[in-house]
Amino acid sequence: MNYLFVEYPKCTTCKRAKSWLDEHQIEYEDRHIVEDNPTFDELNDWINKSGLPIKKFFNTSGNLYKEMNLSKTLGTMSEEEQIKLLSTNGMLVKRPIVVGEDFVLVGFRDPSLWEETLVNR
Repeated sequence: MNYLFVEYPKCTTCKRAKSWLDEHQIEYEDRHIVEDNPTFDELNDWINKSGLPIKKFFNTSGNLYKEMNLSKTLGTMSEEEQIKLLSTNGMLVKRPIVVGEDFVLVGFRDPSLWEETLVNR
């Protein structure tokens, strides 16, 4: 199976995740999150597939998130408004993201979850 790997190449977490995928011989299509920002429809689909709240798709440690003071304003926005905002700039989106046919992984804090999802299927 070939997966979509959405990353920001300068991100150290993305580099570690990409190395992990390569070490485990997992095939993927690479996508630069800033040059090819996820669309509203893609994000909506990915959020639904992931089972995670929208907040998990925001790069809360990123400079843009902080500059926009989103920690204070996200709570007042509808889900649709939040997804529209995410679709405006790849730097707002948590990365890396792996998209499969029936799942989405966001971030690379727990490699065991990646192993369970991508290797032990």
